[in-house]
Amino acid sequence: MKITVMTADEQILNLDVDPNESVENVKALLEVETSVPIQQQQILFNGNEVNNSQKLSAIGVKDDDLLMMTVSRAAGAGAGASSGSANDLSFNTDGSAINPGAFQQHFRRDSNLMGQLFQNDPELAQVILGNDLNKIQEILRLRHRQRDQLRRQKEEEMALLYADPFDVEAQKKIEAAIRQKGIDENWEAALEHNPEGFARVVMLYVDMEVNGVPMKAFVDSGAQSTIISKTCAERLGLLRLLDQRYKGVAHGVGQTEILGRIHVAPIKIGNIFYPCSFLVLDSPNMEFLFGLDMLRKHQCIIDLKENVLRVGGGEVSVPFLQEKDIPSRYLDEEKYSKEASSSGVPPPVVTSGSNNSSQGGASGGDRSKDSEFESKVAKLVELGFERQAVIQALQLFNGNEEQAAGFLFG
Repeated sequence: MKITVMTADEQILNLDVDPNESVENVKALLEVETSVPIQQQQILFNGNEVNNSQKLSAIGVKDDDLLMMTVSRAAGAGAGASSGSANDLSFNTDGSAINPGAFQQHFRRDSNLMGQLFQNDPELAQVILGNDLNKIQEILRLRHRQRDQLRRQKEEEMALLYADPFDVEAQKKIEAAIRQKGIDENWEAALEHNPEGFARVVMLYVDMEVNGVPMKAFVDSGAQSTIISKTCAERLGLLRLLDQRYKGVAHGVGQTEILGRIHVAPIKIGNIFYPCSFLVLDSPNMEFLFGLDMLRKHQCIIDLKENVLRVGGGEVSVPFLQEKDIPSRYLDEEKYSKEASSSGVPPPVVTSGSNNSSQGGASGGDRSKDSEFESKVAKLVELGFERQAVIQALQLFNGNEEQAAGFLFG
């Protein structure tokens, strides 16, 4: 059954106890929670003090009943003077036990008490069953700090209740306390109704073959281009096809050098081969990313209900890998892939590394503006876009080369 105990300092404790539990064992649990020795505790039920040997059921305690705990300093001092074992179960000012061995044996000897401790503080119960007395002391000190923090919070809340309503600083603190309470309630609701929101989300990987070599491909619909690292391309025998005319820089969450482009290579998804092009990046932390360009080209569908990637409008379906099937080094790659892709940010902009001649027919400031504009046009034309489309894109974005390139690539 569940009982509520109110301490002398108005601390509310909820305990799950057996109806036939003795009052002494309840005091032992309260000693752990409050650091008040058993000898100094007085338990009151319906205004009457109850003896240690009495059972809860015998004195009429029922489910959800309230008990009061007061502290008798004189009784504690007397008990300490008459019995050395009483001091063994007392606590230091930092919350640690004076005699951790005696404290441990006190709980171990009573199976009912250990059962109650497992329900109220399973971490401390596990440590008591172990052989590390230092760990017991650490847990007891931690609980003491937690109780002190809770007590201070309650004292601050009480102080705010009686604060001057015209005090601006007090009102700010009340506002902050109300806001924090809303955050805590939202967090508790999420723990209860949406616990999976606190779990790790594993990114989407599928098995593929690239140029005949098995690979685990990171599927990222937020990445503009399909990407492969230089070391991976070399291992797959594709580096000989690298077209360095497409050198540049990929701008995303970070900035990574583009070494060039591999225009076409076979990838095998399921039992079917598909042509694929790659940007080759100087990024040793990321091997192979299957981006939006190939997802669009091959009409792929990311089916999260069935947890599969459908390719070719559904002619091939391959399952996304479970976390246990993904090597740990691939999981580390997820954060690096964002530096080479555009997930969550504007599309990466490829800035050509080739030299371009500028043209201009005006003089002074107009000539410099025209030269700059023609330079941007030339760079984007080198990427394979028609001159008229490039000019329109640059005009659409007021000469912003990066936004125009993103528009053209998209």
